[in-house]
Amino acid sequence: MHQTEEIVRETMEVDVLIVGGGVAGLSAALHLQNLISKHNEEIAAGTRSGTPIPDQMITVLEKASEVGAHSLSGAVLNPVSLQELMPDFKEQGCPIECEVTHDAVYYLSSKSKIKAPITPPPFQNEGNYLISLSKFNRWLGQKCEEKGINIFPGFAAVEALYEDGRVVGVRTGDKGLDKHGGRKANFEPGMLLRSKVTIFAEGTRGSLFQQVSKKLGLMDGRNPDVYELGVKEIIQCPPGTVEQGQVIHTVGFPLSKSIGGTFIYTLPNDQVIVGLVGYCDTTDPLFDPHRNLQQLKTHPFVYDMIKGGKVIAYGGKTLPAGGWYSMPKLYHDGCMVVGDSASMVDVKKLKGIHLGMKAGMLAAETTLEAILAGDFSAQTLKSYETKVNASIIKKDLWPTRNFHQTLSKGVFASMPFLAALEVTGGLGVLGSRMKIEHKDYETTEPVLDAWGPKPWEQPENQLPKPDGQLFYDKLSSVYLTGTMHDEHSPSHLLVANTSVCRDVCHEKYQSPCNHFCPANVYEMVPDQEIPGTKRLQVNSTNCIHCKTCDLKCPFDNIDWTTPEGGGGPQYKEV
Repeated sequence: MHQTEEIVRETMEVDVLIVGGGVAGLSAALHLQNLISKHNEEIAAGTRSGTPIPDQMITVLEKASEVGAHSLSGAVLNPVSLQELMPDFKEQGCPIECEVTHDAVYYLSSKSKIKAPITPPPFQNEGNYLISLSKFNRWLGQKCEEKGINIFPGFAAVEALYEDGRVVGVRTGDKGLDKHGGRKANFEPGMLLRSKVTIFAEGTRGSLFQQVSKKLGLMDGRNPDVYELGVKEIIQCPPGTVEQGQVIHTVGFPLSKSIGGTFIYTLPNDQVIVGLVGYCDTTDPLFDPHRNLQQLKTHPFVYDMIKGGKVIAYGGKTLPAGGWYSMPKLYHDGCMVVGDSASMVDVKKLKGIHLGMKAGMLAAETTLEAILAGDFSAQTLKSYETKVNASIIKKDLWPTRNFHQTLSKGVFASMPFLAALEVTGGLGVLGSRMKIEHKDYETTEPVLDAWGPKPWEQPENQLPKPDGQLFYDKLSSVYLTGTMHDEHSPSHLLVANTSVCRDVCHEKYQSPCNHFCPANVYEMVPDQEIPGTKRLQVNSTNCIHCKTCDLKCPFDNIDWTTPEGGGGPQYKEV
């Protein structure tokens, strides 16, 4: 095929297309297949009137090399939605690590700790389960395939297809392109997948849904999206040193200029999960959750739990933090959106798995109605939003609708206002709907204002000395993610104006992307063409798909696009 030849794309017709093989998308697929089977069984038994539904081609697209490879979470699972989806989930082999038997909350200073006398309700987790989300999603994927659902891993959806303003499917990305976009010998054009209904379940800041939402105005009248960035490690500790089933949250050290907190989970086989989450609308230009995570492990309280251990896994991702008022319109002609892509995360409790599952199931129930009616217009699909409003999704998210806006005032400054939120069911004293007036990239302060003339001499900005056991530099941590991209394919990280990075951003902000990125993707290196200056180097093959760069560059100068299908992290344990 010559470069000048027009690309000929294969078209595949499917009935239901789900973009994203995470917990929300897989729950939608599995629940829909179960509902169709139940419908047909009841008709065969004479307990339901109507006609059987013919076999439906339910297709799930997953950009990772396999289901679960891009799944990263805390993860504490509230089992309420899982019990509804699969009442016998334990007998079906659900990969639960253990049940939560103990929870606690601490405030940490640099060397000491203060335990909360009672665990605040948002952090009470006894009876929930500790899981690996990557293992959980692999298991859900297997259950889908056992029911005949088509899962296509390694296929990234890069463009939505429209007809007369309705979504009618997607185009998958081309494979086998060189760094300049030319076609290599192994070039494979992306496919056109046409569907009656498309369910967007891409996870946090879904790259395709961002395009769809903008085109269709699905965020009109909503608060802007804001996000948090979380990083975590799994540490293998010496035999007999870890009591499983503990969930511990902390605030305070090591976060000094950023809002956030930490979590510690203890697993069977003497493993400990240590993680940290920070608000991406921080003013700190040197915000670096990876560095903060390494600092956290130096605290005597944490170090005593993990001493003698070794980090065996690492990962990072963003999660939506805007809550109820940042949710988009959930439906349009031919499409619905579920889970993290729809900002369905309870940021007060740091939980979204059960909400994503429930959203997927409600989208499945709406899809069944559309199949029976033969109508996939917004008029039919709007019942999905009605179902969401009557479900646990609103029950959990409505009381937290002003939480991010309130906590953004600072941990201590916000305390009386957070108390008011608890008493009033989320209304608070500042207004029934607190607006978010900014996007994450707009909040960064100049480094001189934030840290003074010598920012790197401040102890808060020091990385503990890496030892290859408990403490790692960022590049060594990336190795633990198993991240892989074809280094000869086009970069999926598009920097609009690199001169801004050199001429303005480095001096004014000390290049925030060099710090907030948890994967050492961005570096300012000596510019050989202009001696005495630095240029931005983009190590796109390091990218672990957290998408922080897409939302936190102070000049909104970086565009995260979907790389060739199959690239990215290879999470297995986290």
